[in-house]
Amino acid sequence: MNTVSHRHIQADPEEVGLGGPHPVDRHVGLRIRMRRKELGISQERLADALGLTFQQVQKYERAANRVSASKLYEIASALNASVGYFYEGLASAEEIEASTAQSLEAHAFLLTPEGAELATLFPKLTRSRVRRKLVELVRAIAGAEDPEVGAEASRGHGVSYEAH
Repeated sequence: MNTVSHRHIQADPEEVGLGGPHPVDRHVGLRIRMRRKELGISQERLADALGLTFQQVQKYERAANRVSASKLYEIASALNASVGYFYEGLASAEEIEASTAQSLEAHAFLLTPEGAELATLFPKLTRSRVRRKLVELVRAIAGAEDPEVGAEASRGHGVSYEAH
């Protein structure tokens, strides 16, 4: 008789009305990725330090899997950060409930290689005029590809990002 272990069964997000990973899990995953990138550590190297596969680190960063308290403690130690670091900037429970699709799209964008690279490089642009021109360029390109984005931008709603 074959026995299958189901240690990590999770409810279907659509069934429980969550629409995907919990915003706190997304935030923690994003902070793990940001800290790892900040230190120049690869997913493979972090995984080795934690006794995991790089795919597991990938799943934590994308919030496909939740990080347990003990694993977060190990991750914090490996990344030379406090456990609290991974919760910094997290909104209150009320703000999480009211989170918009735009913020979820921004998180999805930051989880792409291009988004992470832009997030790392953009603050290094010291002249605000250059940063503004770069945003205007991206807005124009996005508007050219999607007329609705161009219309939103002209109304002052900004650009939405889509992860691929």
